[in-house]
Amino acid sequence: MAVLAGGAAFASAGGGGGVSSSGGMPSESAPRYDPAIEYAKAIAAIKANQFKDAARAAEHVTEAAPKNPDAWQLLGAAKAGDNDWKGSRHAYEKAVKLSPDDVRIHAGLGLALANLKDPKAQAEADWLKSKAQACGDSCPDAAQLKALTDQVQNAMNPTAATPKPSAMLDRSPLFAPSMLFGGAKAGDAAYVQAVSLINERRYDEALASLAKAAEAFGPHPDILTYQGYTWRKKGDYARAESYYRQALAIDPRHIGATEYYGELKAARGDIAGARLMLARLDKLCAYGCADAEELRRWIDAGGDPQRN
Repeated sequence: MAVLAGGAAFASAGGGGGVSSSGGMPSESAPRYDPAIEYAKAIAAIKANQFKDAARAAEHVTEAAPKNPDAWQLLGAAKAGDNDWKGSRHAYEKAVKLSPDDVRIHAGLGLALANLKDPKAQAEADWLKSKAQACGDSCPDAAQLKALTDQVQNAMNPTAATPKPSAMLDRSPLFAPSMLFGGAKAGDAAYVQAVSLINERRYDEALASLAKAAEAFGPHPDILTYQGYTWRKKGDYARAESYYRQALAIDPRHIGATEYYGELKAARGDIAGARLMLARLDKLCAYGCADAEELRRWIDAGGDPQRN
């Protein structure tokens, strides 16, 4: 069991179904900030209505993990709390590009645009309405979609009774419950559940659980590695690679991400690339490790798509 930054405890493992805590990439170096720690700082600051501090910590997260939509969403919310609507818009625009189907991100962008009196806010409101109509009154997300749509509409047409977003941000539907209220315990539970679901090959459910863990902890290399592993098992190699690369950008010595990225390269027929990952593993595991041996078997087999 590996204890992670921020107080979370995660299971560690290697080839064939687990994650450990190290890995490597040639052109990437360790970030100045630990994004999981900074993410937790930002959440705590938002809970305390200290939005400038929250924005500062969230900016550190985006610096360390620039391709993580949760990081940009968090920054957008912190900027909104500080009434920095231009900064909020910019952050949410980044987040939408990375996660174009996330309703909370679209709502956050709509809220920022509405407060800037930008007519593009209507497009975001219409997008949310279409999602709500497609969802229907009985779907699990119906209440959330209504709340998000109402929030954007209220910002577009404010009244004297409409509270300022900064005054209600800590209970805003823009946040997933696990982001503000779940804490480390809920994040750990979601992560452990995801591991179990992966072992049962219930990959869509596993991804949902990993998303909850990511909402609680932000861009953590163990979570990112498992997200990559799960997408790889679903056959989406491009998406899997993006998660492996994010994990390695945060922690260039992450063993699990290095092994799995090597397996992905072998499955794609890039044996030379897989050997580079193996060479890094051999350096990380000075006395040998199961992760390196597993990747070595993949290379010796020339890549086995049946074990992707």
